[in-house]
Amino acid sequence: MENLKVSEIKSFVPAKDFNLSKRFYQSIGFEVMSEFHDISYLRHGSCAFLLQNFYEPAHCHNYMMHLLVEDVKSWSQHIQNSNVMSEFEVTVSEVVEQP
Repeated sequence: MENLKVSEIKSFVPAKDFNLSKRFYQSIGFEVMSEFHDISYLRHGSCAFLLQNFYEPAHCHNYMMHLLVEDVKSWSQHIQNSNVMSEFEVTVSEVVEQP
């Protein structure tokens, strides 16, 4: 019988400013595991993705990622305690339970 088990699938995440994007993900806890040309392999625990030095407005404006975590309150506190909001000029809202 054929072995059709899938090990993983990784998304190529576009970056308008590759180095800034890489620093952002590192600042929230992702590690750069490897780099090759214009692609960085980033990982946090068992979750990973490929950051790509690529920007196409039509593609990027519709691109989304959904990060699931075990403890959203801990992650929220981690982000609040980091320099992410000031360094990267992002807004962090309160945690709200949604269906």
